[in-house]
Amino acid sequence: MSRTLATARRVLQQLSHDPRSIVLIAAMPSILLLVFRYVYDAQPGVFDRIGPQMIGLFPFIIMFLVTSVTMVRERTSGTLERLLTTRLRRGELIGGYALAFAVAALTQAAITTAFALWALGLDIALPWALLAFAVLGAVVGTALGLLASAFARTEFQAVQFMPLVIVPQILLCGLLLARDQMPDVLYAISWALPLSYATNAFTELASSDSFSGDLLRDLLVLIGFALVAVFGASLTLRRRTA
Repeated sequence: MSRTLATARRVLQQLSHDPRSIVLIAAMPSILLLVFRYVYDAQPGVFDRIGPQMIGLFPFIIMFLVTSVTMVRERTSGTLERLLTTRLRRGELIGGYALAFAVAALTQAAITTAFALWALGLDIALPWALLAFAVLGAVVGTALGLLASAFARTEFQAVQFMPLVIVPQILLCGLLLARDQMPDVLYAISWALPLSYATNAFTELASSDSFSGDLLRDLLVLIGFALVAVFGASLTLRRRTA
């Protein structure tokens, strides 16, 4: 545990010295929400209905991008190879990175949720649940970024994983069309995508004033996705790019 915490501390220190990463993590989701809010300025009800889904989507995408690129950079620079020649185990290393980016995800989700509720006037009956799912969505994006980074040789390839990992989820999660109105094959595939459960949760939060069993199911499934992705990342971690 001490080595995991030390790894997390080192990663957070590196992020704190990178102004671009700080802006991307802390400010970009709120900026995108602001743009989205004023796109529908003449229809405020649309933002109340769809805004919560954007709180889940934007951090999910950004944390995937930041995590995957950072991990590839660490490998191509030789940092991972040097760390793995010490007593640090693969699981401890991935756990440290996951913990560090989970802290970043928590910060990002808290800022984004607070901005949406107080600055943009988003009307949600369960703000604590909105925050919880925003954090969890960002953490799932982090976990998928860790997993995807194992298959990328360069930072550019890490970015190229977005059309493969992120875009299909946006198309099938129910954001553009209700999932039960999709063809049966696509509907079946959507059940295997974490963003589908996040979208379900945020859609229900937009109209619900109680924490239902469906929300609990979505919460547990998203936690499961995050754990499986982190475990997969620990198994597929390579010391360096061949």
